[in-house]
This record gives sequence, C-alpha cells and structure tokens, in this order.
Amino acid sequence: MLKNRFILILVVVSVIFPVFAYLLNFYTDWLFFVETGFSSVFMTTIYSQTTAGLFFAALLFGFAVINLLVANRAVFPEAGMFINAGSVRLLRGEILRFVRPLSILTCAVLALFAGQWGALQWENALLFINKVTVGTVDPVIGKDIGFYLFSLPFLEALKAFASFMLLATLLITSVVYYVRGGITLTEHGAVVDTKVRRHLAVLAGFFACAIAAGFYLDSFRLLFSSNGAFHGAGYVDVNSRLLTYRVLTFLTPLAGVMLAVGIWKGAWRLALVPPFIVIAVYGLGIRVYPGLLQKFKVAPNELALETPFIENNLKFTRFGYDLDKIETVPFDVDVKLTAADIANNDATIKNIRLWDHAPLLKTYSQLQQIRTYYKFFDVDNDRYKVNGQYTQVMLSPRELSYADLPSKNWINERLIFTHGNGITFGPVSRISKEGLPEFFVKDIPAVSLADIKVTRPEIYFGEMSNSYVVVKTKVPEFSYPTATGNINTTYAGNGGVPIDSILKKALFAAKFKTEKILLSSDITAESRILYNRNINQRVKAVAPFLRFDGDPYMVVTDSGRLSWIIDAYTFSDRLPYSKPLKGGINYMRNSVKAVVDAYDGTLSFYISDPDDVLIKAYSRMFPGLFKPMSAMPADLRQHVRYPHQFLQLQAAMFAAYHMTDPKVFYNKENLWEIPALGDKPMEPYYTIMKLPGEKVEEYILLLPFTPSKRDNLAAWLTARCDGPNYGKIRAYTFPRDRLIYGPKQIDARINQDSFISQQLTLWNQRGSEVIRGSLLVIPIEKSLLYVQPLFLAADKAGLPELKRVIVAFGDQVVMEENLELALQRLFGGKKTTAAVTGTAAPDPKASPAQLAKEAMSIYEKATTLQRQGNWAGYGDELRKLEQVLKRMAQ
Repeated sequence: MLKNRFILILVVVSVIFPVFAYLLNFYTDWLFFVETGFSSVFMTTIYSQTTAGLFFAALLFGFAVINLLVANRAVFPEAGMFINAGSVRLLRGEILRFVRPLSILTCAVLALFAGQWGALQWENALLFINKVTVGTVDPVIGKDIGFYLFSLPFLEALKAFASFMLLATLLITSVVYYVRGGITLTEHGAVVDTKVRRHLAVLAGFFACAIAAGFYLDSFRLLFSSNGAFHGAGYVDVNSRLLTYRVLTFLTPLAGVMLAVGIWKGAWRLALVPPFIVIAVYGLGIRVYPGLLQKFKVAPNELALETPFIENNLKFTRFGYDLDKIETVPFDVDVKLTAADIANNDATIKNIRLWDHAPLLKTYSQLQQIRTYYKFFDVDNDRYKVNGQYTQVMLSPRELSYADLPSKNWINERLIFTHGNGITFGPVSRISKEGLPEFFVKDIPAVSLADIKVTRPEIYFGEMSNSYVVVKTKVPEFSYPTATGNINTTYAGNGGVPIDSILKKALFAAKFKTEKILLSSDITAESRILYNRNINQRVKAVAPFLRFDGDPYMVVTDSGRLSWIIDAYTFSDRLPYSKPLKGGINYMRNSVKAVVDAYDGTLSFYISDPDDVLIKAYSRMFPGLFKPMSAMPADLRQHVRYPHQFLQLQAAMFAAYHMTDPKVFYNKENLWEIPALGDKPMEPYYTIMKLPGEKVEEYILLLPFTPSKRDNLAAWLTARCDGPNYGKIRAYTFPRDRLIYGPKQIDARINQDSFISQQLTLWNQRGSEVIRGSLLVIPIEKSLLYVQPLFLAADKAGLPELKRVIVAFGDQVVMEENLELALQRLFGGKKTTAAVTGTAAPDPKASPAQLAKEAMSIYEKATTLQRQGNWAGYGDELRKLEQVLKRMAQ
C-alpha cells in the first residue's frame, strides 16, 4: 500500500511540476510582452500554438479511438483461452481487462506528442492562412512562388501527420485484435478473422492515399534538387521523375483500392501485386531510367539540353538573394591620379579607415575601460555629422562585465551593478603623435570633445547584459567611479516589470531559481525587474521567426540617448531553383531594422524592404508588430546602414550569378571570387567616398572581387547606405584586357619592398609584435589607392599603436608615419588632411638655407642612431631626409 502511494505521489509530482513550470513561463512571458507593448503578438502566437496543438492532438486521438472502439466491440468466439507469446502462455481473460484502458492511454500519450508536434507547426499554419501571391510562377509546374513559400511546408506537415496517424492506428488496432483473438499465430502463419481483414483493409487504403499525397508533394520538391552544375529540376527530373511522380499520384490510390479489396476478400495475391507494381514503377521511373537518360542522352549533350533549366537557376537564385537590383557599371580604371584629385576628394581621404577593429578594441580596452568590471565587447563603424563635417567614426559601448566584478554576490550582481556606462567614440583615421586614437567622446562621466553629446549614458540593455536585475530598490545603484568615491544613481525609466505584490515576487523567485527575490527587504513596491536584457535574446523573444544579424551597433541620437540597431532577415528554404546556402536557406531579405533603447529596453521593428513577400505575410500575421521605415525617428534613420554580413552573402552568390548567360555560367568563363589574404576572405568594409558619377561623398559598403584562381581585380561591389539611395548596389567591373592589381598582389609587393621588409624585420627583432591591418582598396576618381595600417605592440598583451601607413598606387609602394605623408610622397602637392595631431607639417615657405640646415640636423641624428644600433630610428630619419631633399629639389 505504501509503495502504491509513493508511486502515485511520483506520478502527481511529475505531472504538476511541468505544468507549473509551463504556467510560470507563460505568465512571466506575458508580463514581458505587456512591458514591450507587444501583447497582441504574444496572444497570436499562443492562440496559434494552442489551436494547432489541439487540432492535431484531437484528430489523432479521435481517429485512433474510433478505430479502437470498433476493434474492442468485435467478438471472436473461436479465440482460445490462452495467448501464445513465444514460450509463454498468457490467460486471455486476464489480459482483456487491461486492453481497453491501456489502448486508450496509448492513444492519449500519442495524442500528447502529436499536440506538442502540432504546436511547433504554428508558424507554417499562420503562413498558410496569410499567404501572399508573389506574381511569379515556376517554369516547370506553373505554380505561383507563393505556393512554395507558404503552402507547401504546411501541406508536407499535414502529409507527415496523416502517415504517422494511420501507421500508429494500424499498429495499435492490430495489437488489440491480436489480444482479443482476431489475429492468431499458427505454425502455418497468421490467421486473420474476416472482420479484422475488412477493418485493416480500410486503414491500408487510407495509408495508400497518404503515400499518393507524398508522391504528389515530391513532384514539387524536384524543383529544389541539385544537379551538380546547377540547382533545381533538370532535364532528367522534368522528363522522367516528374512524369513518374504524376503517374504514381494516380496509380497509388488505385493500387490502394486493389490492396484493400484483396485484404477484404482475403485474396492475398490480389493484395500484394498492386504494391509491387507501385514499387516497380518507382524504382524504374525514379532510379533506373533517370540514370540511363542522364548517361546516354544528357551527359553527351548537357549544355544544349540543360540550358533552359540553367536559365531557371540563374533567374531564381538572383531573385532569392535580391541580386537583380545590382546595377553593373563599367569602371575604366587608370593611373592618372594627381595631387589635385587628392585635394578634390579630401572627404574621402579623411575617412579612410586606418583603425582596424581588433587593434582598436584592444586599445580602447586599455585606455578607456576605466575599471576591470567594464568591458568593450565590440567596435562599431558608423557616420555622424561631427562639428559640421560628415565623418566616419568608430564607436564602442562600455558595458558591465559581470564575470569581472571584484565581489560576486546576489546584491552586487542584481541590485548594485545594474548597467554599463557610456561609449568611446572617435574618428577612423586620426592618430596622436604617440600612435593612439583620437576621441570625440571618452571617459566616465562622458567627456565630449565635439558636438556629439551623450546625455543618457547608462546601458541597461546590451550585448553582455546578464539575465535580470532589480532597480528602484532601497540599495543605490552604482553609476561610475571617481577619484573621491563612487557615484550612485536610481533608475528613472519605465522599462521592466513592477514587482508590486508578494505573488509576483514569488513567481520571479521561482523563475530565476532564487529565494532572495522573495525574501529581500531591499525590494519595494516601486521596484522593477528588468529581464531579457541581452538585446539579441530580447528581439528574438518577440520575433523568433526572424533571423538577426550577429553585429548589432549602437547609435547616439540627437537627444543624447543610446539605442541599438539590429538588422533582421526573413528567410526560407522553399524557393524553387535557387541555390541554397550551407544551412539550406535559398531565400533571404534584410527586411527589418530592430531598434532597442539601451536605457529602458523599448523595442521597435521597422520594415526596410516593403517589397519582400515574407514580410508582407508576417505583417498580416502580426498587425501591430511592424512599422514603416518612415515612422523611424530621423536621427535614427540617418544611421541605418546596409548590413555587411548580408552583402558578404550576396557577394558570394554574385561571384557566380553575375553571369546571366547560361553558356557562360555553365563553362564558368567569368567566375569571380572574394580575395583572401591568408586563410580568411576579405570582408566588406564601410567608407565614405564619392562614387563614380556622383557629386557628393556618401557612406558606402565596399568589397572587391578577383577572377577565380587569379589575383588581379575583376570588380568592386558597393552598397549605398544614405537616404533615398539606401540599399542600391552597384558592381563596378574593370576592363578584362589589362592588369589591375588585386589585394594579394599588392600584399606581395609590400613584402618584396626592401625598405618595408627591413623595417618589419627590425621591429620583430626588437621584440615588438607587428600587426598588419586590413588592406583597403579605395577608389578615387578613376584610380585605385591601396591602404594598409601597421600597428606595433610590445607583446601580444601590449597596447597596439598605429606607427606606419602603407599606401600603394600603380607601381609605387610607400610607407610613412601617417597617411598624409604617404600621399605627399606619392603625389606631391600640399598637405591634404590633418590625419595626425602633434606632428608638425613642413613649412612650404622654408628657404634653401633652412632646408639645408634641417637636412644636416636629420643626418646627424641618423648617424647617432646608427652608432647606437637603432636601425628602426635610423630608417625613419633617412625617410625624413629624403623628404627634405625632395623639397630642396623642387
């Protein structure tokens, strides 16, 4: 008796705990959606999941139970008293008492699993209900593309469910019949009662219809197949497999009817012949004949026969990755760039990015981290109007690193240390005389050296935020340290959920598995709990059907608040003929810009691509979720940028799919690739420049191409980011009849330069670590500049300093202390830009005598350094001497 009670308690606990956990998560999720203003999204999702789960669970349970009722009502007078189970004989009467409840329980368990599986189909169901007509039909079957994107996934789910339901019912019913004596096993085989045969015949007929539905849907899946040279249905698929699937779609139900009739009558030969015919047709039409057709007809004439299908692959892959909008423009490059051209493109020169992300992140961490518990997670690239000038900047938020808190306890982690503080913000190209970056905004509290002001520096929601904090408690929050002590603050925002009752305290204590929330006397009725603080998790919680970019970036608004912008993508793996990515995705659009306020966590989702068919469907599914781009505040909209990860993906596709002629594509005559320095391909980089044919500099994203297995340049791809030109992409193609140096060739020429290689060797011998920055290709007028910064660090943990800039143009390669001097060496002329502070510019009015005196001084310093063995300094002085002698010769 005690044992039975213990088992009962375990069963009750195992049921109650999951139910309690579900209700707890349900309620706290509901509070989160209410806080963010998206309760309608939550209810739509829950309603859809519940409806889909109940539908599939009820359908399976009802169908199975009806069949079990029929089976349990059947009487078999000739059934023996015993059930033979191998060497064991069981008394039939004893077992029959448990058959009905156990079979019903089995159905209930299967229905539970079916309901859980069905709840996962909520998105497919909603897309099916809210489907959109694309207006483009597939060229083989003639279905609108919307059928593949919205209807086919749900139909496949229905087919899979129907097959499982029929098989499960057939199995359970057969077991019941066996126990009741309708099926008996003898030495001569199984003996099946007439009533049982007829029942199983009906189920077998239904299952044949499910198989026929599968063949029908498989005909559509042919359009996703791969044929080696291209993706999508090819000649063999259309002329063999498609016809076979259509035949099987009609043949299988007929075979199912014959199978049912054969089982009904007990004519096993009649029952078995139709399935063998279906299997034979499938084997011949799907496996054997296509192989022969491919070998003896298609392979010898592949280009001629596959050309129409290659055209389909080209068309739909370009549509899938939005490559049709890329405008191809010839770029007739020359090497006639002059000092006047450099002066006319001053804004471009000033905004050439010299600070690489990795060295700058390390430098920021050592100069601006302030305390060990602050951390810079990433450096973001953006553009601002700084003191009236359009300037490319690097910005990094100073977040709180909970792993580095000096004293880890619940009060410190949840009540006191609640947020990061401020940003570090500076230009991409300017350096101090020590080789360190300049700042527009720095320190804690924020010190602004330009007209960019940060009025609300606290970062409660970020990339490194922990799961939850409680604000507005009796314990003051830590704001920032000073020389005289710590400055405290109190949260003044509306973010988070009020903990204004003992019930809410108990619920959140259970959710976060800590009794301290319930027992803490520091938490008052005014306190609020902030959770889902990690911005990536926060946006995914609201819109799990979108894929979010891995590089959120922070923006300073005109009012001085900090906001995050995260690019979001719609995607599908159901676009016919489109080449898939590694994960199977073959359709993607950057259709949404998500904005998260760093102080109060306010969420907004803006549609950046209203022509995307998927975002149209999602907008129907969730009417209150998305806003038009015009609703985004202007001070945020001017910082929207084309995502570099998406351009990298598009570039990888465009490398092959810029070829629109099927013959050229098949022969790979003009295949491109993204150049690589080392093992890693180049990534797109942002810059400010004047595009060919344009009159004003703009913020763009740029990536070069080289011909496949060649190192010279073939083209450069640019995505525009500003204003009405946002999202426009151009591919500037170079003439194919001349050599245009590519990044790898320039890198080789840098390595071959005797002076540069000598300097690098000397620095390495002195124990310094030389870090070669990204090699950037900068188009100016009709020419190309190649720029690469060099950083020096005392060791791997040392502070990287930007010590040299290498610039290549045409056949010339120079290395100087800064970009300005390098350009002067290449082009002469006057000073172009104040790229370095603290470095005196040459006096253009210096007399020959003054120049001679300066040259003599430099020479004496050089000889002194030579005697000391300071070869790096010696080389520097020789370069300076060369500059002076050139000025004397003018």
